[in-house]
Amino acid sequence: MASDHPPADTEVPPNKVRRTRAEAREAAIDAILDVATEEFVEKGLAGARIDEIAGKATKRKIYYYFGGKDELYRAVLERAYRRVRSSEAEVDIDSGTAVAALRRLIEHDVRYHSQHPELVRLVMNENIHRAEHLRQIDGLPTNNRRVIDLLARILERGVAEGAFRPGIDPIDLHMNMTALAFYNVSNQFTFAHNFGVDMTSEGAIEKRAAQVGDILLAWVGRDRGA
Repeated sequence: MASDHPPADTEVPPNKVRRTRAEAREAAIDAILDVATEEFVEKGLAGARIDEIAGKATKRKIYYYFGGKDELYRAVLERAYRRVRSSEAEVDIDSGTAVAALRRLIEHDVRYHSQHPELVRLVMNENIHRAEHLRQIDGLPTNNRRVIDLLARILERGVAEGAFRPGIDPIDLHMNMTALAFYNVSNQFTFAHNFGVDMTSEGAIEKRAAQVGDILLAWVGRDRGA
């Protein structure tokens, strides 16, 4: 980015409440990322066009803030990951039992992915690119470790409470949570066509969240296999 001074057309008109320069800059960036997210989700990196995104933002702002399409795509990815990790950090994992805490986090993840299909599609697209762009985002693995730390805390507490069996890897748990949360989005069209099930309805999402909670709690439970 060239500097902290936004292009002139991002200034707030005098008849409106004035924001600080940092707030105006952040609002302009978020607006561009919103439009870019839609374009990358629908068309992928290869099919997305700066001209299409600029039709709703402005090309000058895009190049000013991001430099080009690849940089913009990485910013979209980073924001998507940052938002899901921030949402997980807001889940109450301290009150009640470890079983209740883990269920809250599992059900939150199922709901979040269903309500934010752009995250699922961006991740699927980035896997096509073999994580080429994720590897260029500084600090992303550290940020993504936050959910592993949350799960490790819950698992440790569950073992101490006698509810969970020892030896569960929090990364394995996260992988299973994510895989089961993804399905309602990644396969919603084929599943609906084959079986006539609307996986996007509020009732279907709540049912899926409860089922995934049941599945994973049974897997980590001390009585598994007894």
